Amino acid sequence: MKKSAGVVDHLHPRFLTVHASGGAAMVAAAVSAVSSTSITAVTVLTSLADSDLVDLGFAKSSLETAVAMARVATEAGATSIVCSPLEIAAIRAVIPQAVSIITPGVRPTDELGADDQVRTMTPAQAMAAGANFLVIGRPITSRWSEGKSAMATRAAELVASIHE
Repeated sequence: MKKSAGVVDHLHPRFLTVHASGGAAMVAAAVSAVSSTSITAVTVLTSLADSDLVDLGFAKSSLETAVAMARVATEAGATSIVCSPLEIAAIRAVIPQAVSIITPGVRPTDELGADDQVRTMTPAQAMAAGANFLVIGRPITSRWSEGKSAMATRAAELVASIHE
């Protein structure tokens, strides 16, 4: 991991993702290889339900697993965490306040439960829970066939919904 992270360091990306399930040594290796990039540890994918974790051999719930992964990753030096909106508050309680939380699985109310994302919240709910950054893809890109203006309008609606 140190070599891989070091290869992209000269590009000065803001974030470089690693999977928290790689463990503390892997996260620490990535951290040691970059100068100003935020090593961002991905916890449990938002498309996985607790039953999926059982199938994969995890003994704990998605909440418990994500919290444990976030704790280990931040102790190893990760400065950002990716988690579902449902885990934000619990993770925020065990990591340093300076660590950023990035959350995918953010959907407008009319699209909650409409795709493969199973652990979701609205933009306003995710921000209220303590997210620093929201990842909102499909609710915007699904407007692609309607054109750039339609995607921009949807993005503006989602931003406005945070303040409603």
